[in-house]
Amino acid sequence: MNIGIICEYNPFHYGHLYHINKIKEMYKGCNIILVISNWITERGDLSVIDKFDKTDIALYYGVDLVVELPIKYIQSADIFAYGGVTILNKLKCDKIVFGSESNDINFLTNLANTSLFNKEFDSIVKDNLNSGVNYPTALSNALKTLTGETVKSPNDLLGLSYIKEIIKNNYSIEPVTIKRNSNYNSKEIEGKITSATSIRELLKNNKNIKNYVPEYSYKYLNNPLFIEDYFDYLKYKIISTDDLTIYQGIDKNLSNRIKNYINESYSFDEFMNNIKTKRYTYNRLKRTLMYILLSITKKEYNNLDLEYIRVLGFNKNGKRILNSVKKEIDIPIFTNFNKKYMSIDLKINQIISLNKKIKDKKSFIEKEYKTKPIIK
Repeated sequence: MNIGIICEYNPFHYGHLYHINKIKEMYKGCNIILVISNWITERGDLSVIDKFDKTDIALYYGVDLVVELPIKYIQSADIFAYGGVTILNKLKCDKIVFGSESNDINFLTNLANTSLFNKEFDSIVKDNLNSGVNYPTALSNALKTLTGETVKSPNDLLGLSYIKEIIKNNYSIEPVTIKRNSNYNSKEIEGKITSATSIRELLKNNKNIKNYVPEYSYKYLNNPLFIEDYFDYLKYKIISTDDLTIYQGIDKNLSNRIKNYINESYSFDEFMNNIKTKRYTYNRLKRTLMYILLSITKKEYNNLDLEYIRVLGFNKNGKRILNSVKKEIDIPIFTNFNKKYMSIDLKINQIISLNKKIKDKKSFIEKEYKTKPIIK
């Protein structure tokens, strides 16, 4: 049985280890397939470590096959889910297991069906958006109007997107939840199993995080990267670009807002506080600023079709999975860098290498195209 996880591991902590171990407990002898993002996360953060280090950690703790979620799917929850679930379907996954605050798959499935098949849903969402609220709030309000139920917790919202993709495409993947106990957005340490957000806050403030991440993960966290480190580069990019609307996620109104506030902002946090509104979620704004920093244009994101799968690492079970799906899959599976499909990834690595923390910039850039799949 193949079990899928879609994740970011930013960074890998005890909650992620619990997730993996719980799957192995629930489904004895299963294979775990991981779809993992690289530098940009769904909430707009810069990943503290790269995809290859995250792959090594995942394989060490029991994952069988790790593949990359292409950068073009790091957008809203629905697009993020579309990319991840499509890859899991191509790799013949039987189930997807995700953390959930409600831990109620029937509740989430009913809401997914309402959002897909109730004719009033889209018009209620549109009315909410026109009133000035952001999309997650509009979605939540529409569900409450139609069902009396609502979902606002981040993992439930993401899980709802996974389920919608499965239903829309009639995939034979069963969604399964695992109860999430820590607060995804909390900056406060909540015990041994605490949020990735709280761990990143400790890292930003040069605090010891050894008690909050497994040992093999800890060894990779001695030089974490943060979007705040790149504010001067971002500011230069905004000031020197005449038309910001060429970048993914930016309309004229947001472009004007960014331009209006950039010269009176002297840190990333100050800039975020200046430009945020009820209409634009914090995560959307961070993703948008990442697109500007990394020169990701609308043109590069205009095709959301899954064009390839890049393998980052595997063990003997993962190798068997790859051998079995290669006979039937209708898109290329790459184990090496392919310039035709992955030039955007190399460009991003080159930009991220500008960080002063990165001493060996040549090796950092070369890692993207020279690294072979990690084999355990």
